[in-house]
Amino acid sequence: MEADAETEVLFLLQEARESIEAARSYRRELEQRLRGLHQARKQIRESATLTRDVLEQHFNDLKGTLKKLLDERLMSLLQEVDAIEQESIKPLDECQKLIEHGVSTADDLLREGESVVHGDVGQQNEKLCIFTKKALHIQLDSLPEVPSLVDVPCLSAQLDDCLLTILKNQIFRHGTVASRPPVQLEEFVEKPGGILVRWCKVDEDFIPQDYRLQYRKGTASHFEDVYVGSETEFVVLHIDPNVDYQFRVCARRDGRQEWSPWSVPQIGSTTLVPHEWTTGLEGYSLSSRRNIALRNDSQSCGVLYSKAPTYFCGQTLTFRIETVGQPDRRDSLGVCVEQQNGCDSLQRDKAVCISTNGAVFVNGKEMTNQLPAVTSGSTVTFDMEVVHLGPSSNEGGSFKLRVTISSNNREVVFDWVLDQCCGSLYFGCSFSYPGWKVLVF
Repeated sequence: MEADAETEVLFLLQEARESIEAARSYRRELEQRLRGLHQARKQIRESATLTRDVLEQHFNDLKGTLKKLLDERLMSLLQEVDAIEQESIKPLDECQKLIEHGVSTADDLLREGESVVHGDVGQQNEKLCIFTKKALHIQLDSLPEVPSLVDVPCLSAQLDDCLLTILKNQIFRHGTVASRPPVQLEEFVEKPGGILVRWCKVDEDFIPQDYRLQYRKGTASHFEDVYVGSETEFVVLHIDPNVDYQFRVCARRDGRQEWSPWSVPQIGSTTLVPHEWTTGLEGYSLSSRRNIALRNDSQSCGVLYSKAPTYFCGQTLTFRIETVGQPDRRDSLGVCVEQQNGCDSLQRDKAVCISTNGAVFVNGKEMTNQLPAVTSGSTVTFDMEVVHLGPSSNEGGSFKLRVTISSNNREVVFDWVLDQCCGSLYFGCSFSYPGWKVLVF
């Protein structure tokens, strides 16, 4: 009986411990959900505050701009009134001067004529003759023409009352408040010295024409445009390892100019150091970040290798051709187990590569399958995964990699057999003629 009681107690203790652990787990889940609620409430309030500030600033700017435009239009119309008034008054002023001069002449003639008529009779005959000649010379029947009221301007303001209606309708339709953006960030994929950012449409009724991706480093105050286009993913390069970057994306409808609201900003980072070409090879010039190599005019020829074996299985190695030169069958882009100085190409043992003409080489042997020729803007990718690791096989190797090389929407897949385990690989390139420029990431 005592044994049974002890067993029951132990059983109850076990159940109690499990219940306690379940309660702790339940509490942790509830606390996590509380944090999620706090973040959601914070996002709503912060976005509402920001939206209010944006609306107030925009409409204040709009009012200021409208007032400025109305003042400028009023000034223009007033100047037009002044110009018409001055132009129309000028001939009237000239006519008035002629009439006033004629009135003055007539007054003088009247005084002279009255003096002659009422003057000394002995000299009257001679004075009358002189006065008559003078009156004939003045041409008293010649009068200046005065325009009638219908022939002179009568200014008025023509104001279209429908402008207020048009403005009212436009203003009432101006601006919207969106509670959810039509696109959101979906995924961040680490790349050596970069981040592959993917986004997706979350509003089924929204038909996008272009997307706009921005980012900023750490707590920088301003976002920068990094991509505008129709794709839904983009590799952002020149990313410092182990540093947080904030990203956001928006879109615009087909045929529209304005952009949608921004997505919720998200943080992305990479722990992978950037790929770099090795320095010091005479035939190649490198960019400041040493991720771009240009085949220069030097007669020196050879393979340009990576600074270190920084390519690991499970990653995607990408070469992007920025500019092209004259192709040669010995050109190569690829990966290798080790550096071999003195070789002019990766078309050799312990290496896989693609030539600029699209031929694929494995351990120096050309494959039957071929990819399209490399052109300016082409992207060549290498993906590898371990498919066999064990004792030596009939193929003579103990380490097998499944290799996928892609270029211009085509790919070849094959197994690369090695006689040793390789945790990391070098990458390299070789070009016989100058002008080739290649970016690696």
